[in-house]
Amino acid sequence: MRVFLVAGELSGDILGATLMRELKRQHGDVSFRGIGGPRMIEEGLDSLYPLETLSIMGLVEVLRHLPRLVGVRRHLRREAQAWPADIMIGIDAPDFNLGLEAQLRSGGMTTAHYVSPSVWAWRQGRVKKIRRAVDMMLTFLPFEAEFYERHDVPVQFVGHPLAEELPLDNDRHQARRALGLSDGTRVLAVLPGSRSSEIAFMTPVFLKAIRLLRQHLPTLEVVIPAASPARREELMAHGVADEGITIVDGRAWEVMTASDAVLLTSGTSALEAMLCHRPMVVAYRMAPMTWQIARRLVKTRWISLPNLIAQESLVPELIQDDATGEAIAEALVPMLENESESHALSARFVDMHRTLQRGASARAARVILDLMASPH
Repeated sequence: MRVFLVAGELSGDILGATLMRELKRQHGDVSFRGIGGPRMIEEGLDSLYPLETLSIMGLVEVLRHLPRLVGVRRHLRREAQAWPADIMIGIDAPDFNLGLEAQLRSGGMTTAHYVSPSVWAWRQGRVKKIRRAVDMMLTFLPFEAEFYERHDVPVQFVGHPLAEELPLDNDRHQARRALGLSDGTRVLAVLPGSRSSEIAFMTPVFLKAIRLLRQHLPTLEVVIPAASPARREELMAHGVADEGITIVDGRAWEVMTASDAVLLTSGTSALEAMLCHRPMVVAYRMAPMTWQIARRLVKTRWISLPNLIAQESLVPELIQDDATGEAIAEALVPMLENESESHALSARFVDMHRTLQRGASARAARVILDLMASPH
């Protein structure tokens, strides 16, 4: 079997490599060509371009590189057809891959897309293009699959790889010992974001919330896992160290596991906090103009993955003008003081964790092999 794979960034390289491993394990005789990084190449991919070829962020940057990207896509289409591939699988990078998938599918090739774009949240009109582009959409989250079913796109929910990496049973005591934290005190994990803009918008608000919390809980320990050395420097510039807050490099999962509650900006960290089974408050601020645009584009009731997965308001979401130090502190106090309430939410998160723990790579490979074996 000949599989044409196109990944767009580091996360796609990791997903692609585990998918390739499973396809080889389940089928045996498989050849791979396309675009990937070191992990996919190690699994046997003949990569026609470097992984970074598609890693372009921002409208202006994309426009500047558009002629080159169009040329790359044309070359990949010819390569896939000339080889010829039995199936093309796009891994994330939807703006590039869905166009390539549509071109190849119109020529009779089977196509699949691994990792759904956030079409359920905004630019929902893209689902028409997706319907034309793919024979199968593979999603990480159950509500994504439900969205595609409603729009007549063939879909399979395969589970989330993060749910495999984070254990169903985690040990708060061990995490605290590793971080040098006492078992006898309340610990708040704070994740103000992995982007410079998020640090700038959220850190002052989070610091105000922490000061207010310490009026209730004077011995509260606060730990921030800095996403990178650059983010650590930015946090220091905001005076975080002067507030008696511990900053560690990385180790976000360990810090969240050690905590009693988590304060974070929305994004993957909310899913990670859920998979660490910790109660959380999600807060997010952005530039006023960006907010005015975003609130008109976003079509979902919630922005955080725990609420979207549960389809109910399990965790507080404080967005833009609602994200004040006072509101954040007020939402966190019961999580830090009421153990029975926190335990009930943690138990719910364990159930949700179990739902996502489906062996994503093995299941995705099985779906792809079934797709190849069936008439369509």
